[in-house]
Amino acid sequence: MPEATAQEVTITRTYDAPRELLWRAWTVPEELAQWWGPPGWTTPLDSVTMDVRPGGVFRLTSLSDEGEEMPVAGTYREVVEPERIVLEEPPEQAWHEGSVSVVTFTDLGDGRTELALQATIQTTDEMRLQAEGGMRATLDRLAEHLG
Repeated sequence: MPEATAQEVTITRTYDAPRELLWRAWTVPEELAQWWGPPGWTTPLDSVTMDVRPGGVFRLTSLSDEGEEMPVAGTYREVVEPERIVLEEPPEQAWHEGSVSVVTFTDLGDGRTELALQATIQTTDEMRLQAEGGMRATLDRLAEHLG
């Protein structure tokens, strides 16, 4: 079995939406449940727990069309409204041995926002590629959600 190492994933997207709307999409359970996960997956609202403050809990379970479950659990390390969220996931996840994700929201003016997602994941090269693909597809769903 390949050894897990620190894998970096960086994705930057510009959305035609104000920063406050992106912030809500990432911090309000009713919003997040509508777009979280790649196409073909849903995130039931009753599976979402978000205590958006340093030390607060982040937890959800996404479900595939085939019934496969993808749980995510972590702790907010840093919350700077409406600019930055830092989320740490412990090594208990099924596909990695811990991760830290930093999401930055930059107001570009004219109702546009740049979102930068930088994740450091303790995993294999193969799983990093799968994770990055899933993250990109999820951010595509966020764009659709924002309309």
